[in-house]
Amino acid sequence: MKDVVINDAALRVAAGEGMDAFLQVFVCAIRDAIGGELTAETMAELNSDQLTLLAYDILHGEVMDGGFVQLIHNGYGAFIFQNPFAKAVKQWGLRDFARLVYDARALYNQHHEEIERDCTDEEFMALFELFPEFDDLDDKFVENEEAWTAAIAHYVDEHLDRFARIEINE
Repeated sequence: MKDVVINDAALRVAAGEGMDAFLQVFVCAIRDAIGGELTAETMAELNSDQLTLLAYDILHGEVMDGGFVQLIHNGYGAFIFQNPFAKAVKQWGLRDFARLVYDARALYNQHHEEIERDCTDEEFMALFELFPEFDDLDDKFVENEEAWTAAIAHYVDEHLDRFARIEINE
């Protein structure tokens, strides 16, 4: 496993800023440890919890910005839906979120080839009208995002050693 190190003082500052900042300390440290690029090779250097956190960060950013259609179009569908991400977040205690990911996976399996194809900006925008079945999933994610992010932050806080080594500088 890659040695991911986080400074205790930086972690305390981030925790004081809120759950998003707290999680970003871990996400940034994990990304830094793998040279900033998530590839098959660098994925093998991470444990399942670290990969799950990175997957959540990607899903969160994409879905909050443009929904599941954008996530799939931008090439993250296979990473999220063809790996045990949903199972992992379910094991973290996020059953409703896992159910949402399973529902999105079913739609991904049906439509990913068309959504992933190269297209113009105009054609991309038309994808949202072509696949309105993703709208309810997008809405459910946005409605629950704060609670799910808080639950993930709590999980990370309760299992720090699975994500990074906390270094105390005196």
